[in-house]
Amino acid sequence: MIDLHTVRAAWANRFNSDGREKLIKDYVVLLNQVVWQRQASFFAAAVLAALYFDPLWTFSTYALVVVTEMLDMMLARKSKAWDGLDPVVGRQILKGIAFNTILSAVAISVFSITIAVQQTSGGHFTPLFFLFSASLFAAMYNSQMVSILLLRLSIYGGAFLYIALLDVYRYFPPLTSPVWLEFFTIIFVLYFIVDISAKFYRGYQDRLHQMKLLEEENERTKAALEIKSQFLSTVSHELRTPLTSIIGGLDLLNNGVLGEVPENLKPVIGIATKNGHRLASLIDDLLDLQKIEAGEIVFHLKPIDADDMVAEAVESTIGYANKVGIQVVTVPCVEECRFMGDRSRMIQVMNNLLSNALKFSSQGGSVTVRVENLGTRIRILVEDEGVGIPNGAKDRVFGRFSQVDSSDIRKVGGTGLGLNITKQIVERHNGTIDYVSELGVGSTFFIEFDRLTDTGGACAGAELVADAANRNTTGLTTS
Repeated sequence: MIDLHTVRAAWANRFNSDGREKLIKDYVVLLNQVVWQRQASFFAAAVLAALYFDPLWTFSTYALVVVTEMLDMMLARKSKAWDGLDPVVGRQILKGIAFNTILSAVAISVFSITIAVQQTSGGHFTPLFFLFSASLFAAMYNSQMVSILLLRLSIYGGAFLYIALLDVYRYFPPLTSPVWLEFFTIIFVLYFIVDISAKFYRGYQDRLHQMKLLEEENERTKAALEIKSQFLSTVSHELRTPLTSIIGGLDLLNNGVLGEVPENLKPVIGIATKNGHRLASLIDDLLDLQKIEAGEIVFHLKPIDADDMVAEAVESTIGYANKVGIQVVTVPCVEECRFMGDRSRMIQVMNNLLSNALKFSSQGGSVTVRVENLGTRIRILVEDEGVGIPNGAKDRVFGRFSQVDSSDIRKVGGTGLGLNITKQIVERHNGTIDYVSELGVGSTFFIEFDRLTDTGGACAGAELVADAANRNTTGLTTS
């Protein structure tokens, strides 16, 4: 059975092999951009000519110009609706462009010639200027389609020559007469129009070439990113399996399951265990980053109580906080504070923020987690009394594989991925993340989300799903 869509697409590819679709689209876009500017110029010319010449003839010929502009606008709407797949429609649009070009150029030429015929003295500056303006518009805005440009300029050229020969035919002046000077000046103007049209055409072709190069470079970049993503995924998965066995074995040794560990080996095994967990954390971050970039993470959205979520996150990090001697204080929201989100991913966000605050705080200090009701929004703040962040470091704070202190002797290690992943998760929940900080005083990171109410909860969830669908990056489901 013949697939009509496949056949249609094949013909479309054949039709567009020389870039006709882009030429038509570019032509119509520029045509729409200058239509009112061009009409304003022609209307001003018609009013000026009507004051000094026969107004009936002037406005009659100007009406022809307006009719051709209306035809162009109708053709522009048809072209805008064209999806580029039907070559028959494409050929109809091309024929329409050629037909409208002939009508438009003839109408403008008749308009100018009518003025020139009525002007019996003082040269023909006014009609020639109108023609020159129309030719300049054509050179600037019809350079996408050289055949259409040549067609329009040929008609204008005929009008130029007609006006140039008009007084020669009327008076048969000697060669020394100013009439011949005007004739040769018009010939020079024609040469200028042809030259500038060629320059605009070459400029458009150069832009097309540059666009093609950029598109090819973009395709190569996307291919490289895809390879990088696949590499990260493969390497991370291949590392994770043996690492899990290594960490499991070390944990068994530390817990004495395999027998008593000699005292001289305990520090070495402890260091190996610690670094094994750090490596596992790095692999998890790499996998999360790869999944986010590939749009493979699906967020299961449910109403989340911010206070409960914060309490769970604090409880999961309290062991590390006690180990480093830092007190974690929570200040819950006075009113009900709920929002739509994936609970496991939001716990990951809070763990990253808490871990970051604990790492950069001094022993004996405190970290405060605060939940605030801002009306239509909920804000969760993580405040520390650490070293602070210098001004202008936001790109590094939320960047990939970067840290504010990137020196070889930095106090705190890490992959530099935690806050970047946190930012991406928050933004895919239609939230925002930012911080305020002062060196030597501490930093406050805060995240904000749309607050759920009994009447607006479903609406907020639907908006979140629609927002993610528009970005087409990460799947979302609501429960």
